[in-house]
Amino acid sequence: MHNNPRLTKRQKRILQQNGEEDSIRKPIFKSENFRLKRVVPLTENQRRTFEAFDSGQHLLLHGMAGTGKTFISLALGISSLLEEIGQQDKLVIIRSVVPTRDMGFLPGSHKEKMAVYEAPYYAISTELFGRSDAYEILKQKNVIEFISTSFIRGITLNNCIVVVDEINNMTFHELDSIITRIGSNCRLILCGDFRQSDLSKEQERNGLKDFMKVVDKLNDFTYIEFEEQDIVRSKLVKEYIIAREKLGLQP
Repeated sequence: MHNNPRLTKRQKRILQQNGEEDSIRKPIFKSENFRLKRVVPLTENQRRTFEAFDSGQHLLLHGMAGTGKTFISLALGISSLLEEIGQQDKLVIIRSVVPTRDMGFLPGSHKEKMAVYEAPYYAISTELFGRSDAYEILKQKNVIEFISTSFIRGITLNNCIVVVDEINNMTFHELDSIITRIGSNCRLILCGDFRQSDLSKEQERNGLKDFMKVVDKLNDFTYIEFEEQDIVRSKLVKEYIIAREKLGLQP
């Protein structure tokens, strides 16, 4: 898979001077009332994530809760789409529907059932844009699409940034199914922490570890491990997780 790095303003100027303006993808849509807030890395590993994304790498972001893995993944992906710096057309979020692996138990329509698992992305989009309807607007404009692993089979993903969230709740088979769906001109960001798995069977829980061993051998991937010093959610969360780890306790 070939990855196109984000263009800097200087690179765009050079392309324009050389008459290659058509190679610069125009932003998908612009609105004065819909502006993405500037996001800056808060820790060293977040900085490494930004740099790896800018260099065109696929990302495996693994580690403790509260380190901003999902937040910065969406921020980088949406920024690349909405500004004149990316090469993809859409951000696809993929997530499993554990713990039951079946949405039938939830009341309501399919859309209403899916919304339960989309809640974190509503919240992140609200924070990124400062408006509560941001996520719905992004979906209406076809900038974001949410897919459950239950519906990943048989599709090919082209020209998109793919954020696979909560990989700790996916079996090796699910992870394998996702990565083999990646088509041309895609960027892949994997987020999760095997310690936070909701899977009950040990074999299923170990699937992520096996998958990470494979990804670690791929040249186009940057693997970043988020640790205690990367926890940014709150002081309480950081102190709690550090105390829990010292006691050797796992949720």
